[in-house]
Amino acid sequence: MKPESIEVSRLFHATQRQVFAAWSTGERVARWFSPEHCSVPKAEVDFRKGGVFAVTMRLPDGQDSLCRGAFEEVTPPSRLAFVMDVEMAGKVRFRVHTVVDIAAEGHETRMTVRQSYELYDDAFAGAPAGAREGWRTTLDKLAREIARGGGPAVHGVFTVSRDFPHPPAALYRAFTDMEAKARWFGGGDDMTPIEREMDVRPGGREIAKARWNSGVVTTFDAVYLDVVPGERLVYAYNLLVDEQKISVSLATVEIEPAPGGSRLRITEQGVFLDGYDDAGRREHGTQLLVERIAETL
Repeated sequence: MKPESIEVSRLFHATQRQVFAAWSTGERVARWFSPEHCSVPKAEVDFRKGGVFAVTMRLPDGQDSLCRGAFEEVTPPSRLAFVMDVEMAGKVRFRVHTVVDIAAEGHETRMTVRQSYELYDDAFAGAPAGAREGWRTTLDKLAREIARGGGPAVHGVFTVSRDFPHPPAALYRAFTDMEAKARWFGGGDDMTPIEREMDVRPGGREIAKARWNSGVVTTFDAVYLDVVPGERLVYAYNLLVDEQKISVSLATVEIEPAPGGSRLRITEQGVFLDGYDDAGRREHGTQLLVERIAETL
């Protein structure tokens, strides 16, 4: 017999962004993703489609339940979906498919969780019924987590580098010509530009504002601090999602001759705010942009 599906819902006195952000890092998930009298000693969250979602849940008797899977959808700030295999006593007992919808209701936000199950061990046929009650107290914990805020700012540094079979001048143009940069800097067909300006000189400003197909508006707002034509760009930028500032960063783009072409090196020092992003995800996003540069040159 196929286990029943469950649906639970809770209204939070918070914005969509605040509720969505509570899912975004392992540190935050560990504080609330467990029923009353249980805890999460370890959580790993790579908050993107295909990224890992893994939780070690410690039960009141001290036994650990290992829940490991991946995100199937991450659509800020309204929806996410993931699948997890639940392992107990060294065996996978069942699989859980979870969809989370986050919707504004006036000045509050409703989060609805829907789960369906694939059973591998008949002894765990009662898992959905237990999960329904477990979610009730889990959402109590989530309400407290949201109320405490996003926690301290998180700092991170990363460097992404790649060699290109193109002269340095071609690579420099990809960063400093507005038309050339528009071909790689963004989400392609998934977004519609709203505002674009570019003034590459010390003190000059660059703005790239766009609306994604999901309705989310992102704004890249940068000021150039140092420009060495053909060789180096240094700029500080804010990144906003809708009207919420999620990070402040200092980025350095370096271009130098290399055998057969040129070498690009991007170094970013970031301050990530309110749990919405971190250096690992920003580094992954930067790597994807570098791949897009290669495709457009």
